[in-house]
Amino acid sequence: MLKKQTVWLLTMLSLMVVLSVYYLNAPKQGDLAFNNEQDNVSTELLDQETNTSGVTDLSEEVDTSSISTDEQFAAVRLEVMNQRSLEKERLESIVASAEATSEEKNIAYEAMKEMEVMESKEAILEDTIKSINGYDHVLVRNVSNNNIVVTVQTDTLSKKEANRIIQQTKDEFGEVNIEVQYKAS
Repeated sequence: MLKKQTVWLLTMLSLMVVLSVYYLNAPKQGDLAFNNEQDNVSTELLDQETNTSGVTDLSEEVDTSSISTDEQFAAVRLEVMNQRSLEKERLESIVASAEATSEEKNIAYEAMKEMEVMESKEAILEDTIKSINGYDHVLVRNVSNNNIVVTVQTDTLSKKEANRIIQQTKDEFGEVNIEVQYKAS
């Protein structure tokens, strides 16, 4: 059960990340103001569509020249953690509620257990891909029930490497839709 202080801390950390990204991409001269040239920068840096080969090079699609890859992965990971913390808090409030029916409580409890299993599988897969394939940064996200996005930091990603990542993901998650992306360092 997350304490309110933990949720508050995660919220403040995510706010700091968002403000840091804004500060790094803000106009360098004069007052800070809205700049149409900055529209290309997305706060969801790693949510991009795949091309025909099933592999995406995010550096070609997003202008991230002032943000390091480490910061991008950390920002996305922090945002995912923040969203999951809020969802866990919501589910915990249902379980603790005196007004919820036993069926609603059971559904919420099962959803919490499923979320923990998913987080565990994501962490295991990230460690496996890092150790076997030698990537510096790996980010595995469950974007919906049957859609897993795996993003790795590498300058190029061959179809053979992408297929190996897909197979490792299937070994951990079973038959799901898998999207492999890469981010140049």
